[in-house]
Amino acid sequence: MRDVLAEAAFALFLERGFERTTVDDIVSRAGVGRRSFFRYFPSKEDAVFPDHERCLADMTAFLEAAGDAEPVDAVCDAARIVLRMYAANPEFSVQRYRLTREVPGLRTYELSVVRRYERTLAGYLERRCDGARDGALRAEVIAASVVAAHNNALRSWLRSGGEGDAEAAVDHALGIVRETWGSGAGRPPAVPAADGEVIVMVAAKGAPMWRVVQQIESALGER
Repeated sequence: MRDVLAEAAFALFLERGFERTTVDDIVSRAGVGRRSFFRYFPSKEDAVFPDHERCLADMTAFLEAAGDAEPVDAVCDAARIVLRMYAANPEFSVQRYRLTREVPGLRTYELSVVRRYERTLAGYLERRCDGARDGALRAEVIAASVVAAHNNALRSWLRSGGEGDAEAAVDHALGIVRETWGSGAGRPPAVPAADGEVIVMVAAKGAPMWRVVQQIESALGER
């Protein structure tokens, strides 16, 4: 019933415009009563975004099950759940994007939905950074970075009419977040050996050079 009501509402929004469509119009098209509509949607705006509540629940469950995963990787992977929701129905997603651009009230509603995603990511990061210096600040900044990167790539895809590879674009954008805030942030890139292998060695700060060389020779000998 939720999907039937959402489909009826969106069809009417496209035919008549959002402002000129009433709840009575929607329930009439769907063949149900007003009580049925309000059982599933508090407002017309909610009918434009019927899948976000489910997506938010999926994101929350994903993060709860992330365990000891690297935190930045976890929130980037969680953001991809939103991408998959949009990519599952490109035609609907593109039409909704265009409608949202035309109706200021829908744009405001969409921003509130985005903020809920951001708060979910930040809450997870804050729990993982509990007790760390500037943990709450870092959580907010990283969550905002994830959302900004994800939405930049997603909206570019929507503006194109759904052309191209949305997942590749979002992965590229989130890759910048991982490089900036992930556990490997700030490390120099590893230099491949001639045969394509990579050797990474960690030495204590202040270790004598002879000890560093000894460790390198030991690592090379064990290959």
